[in-house]
Amino acid sequence: MSVLPVDSLETPRFCGVPTFMRLPQATTLEGLDAAIIGLPSDSGAPFRTGARFAPNAVRAMSIMLRPINPYRNINVFERLACADAGDAAVVPGYEIESLERLEAAVHAVVDAGVTPFGIGGDHSVTLAGLRAVAAKHGPLALIQFDSHSDTWDKYFAGKRYSAGTPFRRAVEEGIVDPARSIQIGMRGSLFKADDVSQSLDLGYEVVTTDDMFEMGIPALAARIAARTAGAPAYLTFDLDFIDPAFAPAVQTPEAGGPSTREALDLLRRIEGINLVGADVVELCPPYDQPAQTTALVAATVMAELLALRAAMKS
Repeated sequence: MSVLPVDSLETPRFCGVPTFMRLPQATTLEGLDAAIIGLPSDSGAPFRTGARFAPNAVRAMSIMLRPINPYRNINVFERLACADAGDAAVVPGYEIESLERLEAAVHAVVDAGVTPFGIGGDHSVTLAGLRAVAAKHGPLALIQFDSHSDTWDKYFAGKRYSAGTPFRRAVEEGIVDPARSIQIGMRGSLFKADDVSQSLDLGYEVVTTDDMFEMGIPALAARIAARTAGAPAYLTFDLDFIDPAFAPAVQTPEAGGPSTREALDLLRRIEGINLVGADVVELCPPYDQPAQTTALVAATVMAELLALRAAMKS
């Protein structure tokens, strides 16, 4: 199976069935380094729903992207054998059952020796990804870009599984090593005074949006590498990390964040991490602009994560 994307200089972007960046649809995982997998569940969403439609929205806008990443000076797909593995199955409206199906789908990718790159989905889908990846690599260093900690204990009638709880559950399950993990971008109003300190109590390092701008982007990139210290790392990017002026179609928008340019600058400066899994989550296409601005941001973030993985092969 060829693993190079369709050449958009030869075949127009509007032709063909959309896959991520026009990559081949995977008929087998054999020989791949990385696979795109859709995680189309919003059964854990406590506010806006619609993230179940994100994987195909991201694919549709990803056709605008090209294979050479000039910031890392590589042709991503000449270095990284990658294909689009389609979507995991879910049980709409049933959070625990959906997580089980999502985990099984990511397990299949990981068990084949392939790095999974998930497109969600509300942020609870990351718990499924972490479970599958940790089953192979052991407790993971988590790199979380997010305006919210997602370390609450319960939501609505004592429910323990939602988009607001995955990173508490991950520590409790022993699949994330909080001493090697970092949360970046927390900001805004709070439910309770301990909404941020609860992450510190679990052992996470927390860098608020204010901290981020005070220390500067280059220093923060270095801090991420130092915190993970070469441990197997899973990077999750919640699009509400970015200010809603630039990425409005997210499940829980939070004013006062970095611009798209600043967020991409940070991703492009990250080096020296051992990336074994990643996802981009919380796009809600029904809330996007006609130009599908947020979907394009999501696709661009995913392309940068693939470039980060490709750079590891040098």
